Amino acid sequence: MAYYRAVGEIPPTRHTQHRDPEGRLYYEELMGEEGFSSDSSLLYHRGVPSAIVASEVWELPDQGRTPNHPLKPRHLKLHELETGLDAVEGRRLVLGNNDVRISYVVTGTDPSPYYRNAIGDECVYVESGSGVVVTVFGVVDYRAGDYVIVPRATTHCWVPAEPSRLYAIEANSHIAPPKRYLSRYGQLLEHAPYCERDLYGPTEPFLVDGTDVDVLVKHRTSAGVVGTRLTYATHPFDVVGWDGCLYPYTFNIEDYMPITGKVHQPPPVHQVFEGHNFVICNFLPRKVDYHPLSIPVPYYHSNVDSDEVMFYVAGDYEARKGSGIGLGSISLHPGGYAHGPQPSAIEASLGVDYFDESAVMVDTFAPLDLGEGGLAAEDPAYAWTWARQP
Repeated sequence: MAYYRAVGEIPPTRHTQHRDPEGRLYYEELMGEEGFSSDSSLLYHRGVPSAIVASEVWELPDQGRTPNHPLKPRHLKLHELETGLDAVEGRRLVLGNNDVRISYVVTGTDPSPYYRNAIGDECVYVESGSGVVVTVFGVVDYRAGDYVIVPRATTHCWVPAEPSRLYAIEANSHIAPPKRYLSRYGQLLEHAPYCERDLYGPTEPFLVDGTDVDVLVKHRTSAGVVGTRLTYATHPFDVVGWDGCLYPYTFNIEDYMPITGKVHQPPPVHQVFEGHNFVICNFLPRKVDYHPLSIPVPYYHSNVDSDEVMFYVAGDYEARKGSGIGLGSISLHPGGYAHGPQPSAIEASLGVDYFDESAVMVDTFAPLDLGEGGLAAEDPAYAWTWARQP
């Protein structure tokens, strides 16, 4: 995220001595992407950031995946899925492939363990609830409708102020705004549906004293996704200041400005973020097509290169009326299957000039498997609903 911030105490020149009032040297850490060739930040620690005193196996929640075979569309009812109350360990895997994993959790109000995803960035959509995410960079508040972007290898802790429904999109890559909305220097352009004013990052350091502090680390080996519990000699939240272009931030869908047209616009106009081999879009309340003969709901389409995942979070989704889909539902429409609105929804949409609907979409360029949570939440009747309507 090429948008510079400086928080807390930093020296005037990077890679030079920076000392506390008693003369003790702070320890400088560069946290950067793509081997010193992309965005980075410099953090100044009171303790040694690499000082660990123990390393043990952390047994992850079930990461098993089942192929979508035989091929069919799926409806997953996430509100019927029981989860743990921990924003990290309570997640249940719903869908995934080797590029991205989608999990769901309904939290309590206890803080999560300290956690770091060393595989890729996380984009956590807050379906409901509020609280804070405490990180080595400082604190970011979250509320319903937020995307919480946590860069790879950022140590953090979820502290819900109330039970929160979290839809976690875990990448094997970095997550950023679409390239077509960025200038060659990284500024969001005039035609982008949001801008830097809409991004909220930490504003001051968050310092905690402590020793022998456990951090759960999700990482990769030749065996796949695994977990390790690292114990640090001093508390990781000891950063007195940092600056750079890499840090956690939130973006709320209320600040997204939908792009509309005279006839129905394709999903790329709704894109908000992208990672390697996947994109994230949001479909929000908006004025719809104004051609006198327009059909506001989507046309049938074969997404031959993609699997499409829609998470329905608010309003009344016009194209899915009569399908059984409601709030908290996921639809999975896989590549190789032509999909579109329920037949009765097409005529019903004619003459409509506004859609009151909110959904978060993930499109992947590799097939998605079902996680154990997805299998547990499936409505087996969904695949046949188009054939049962006039």
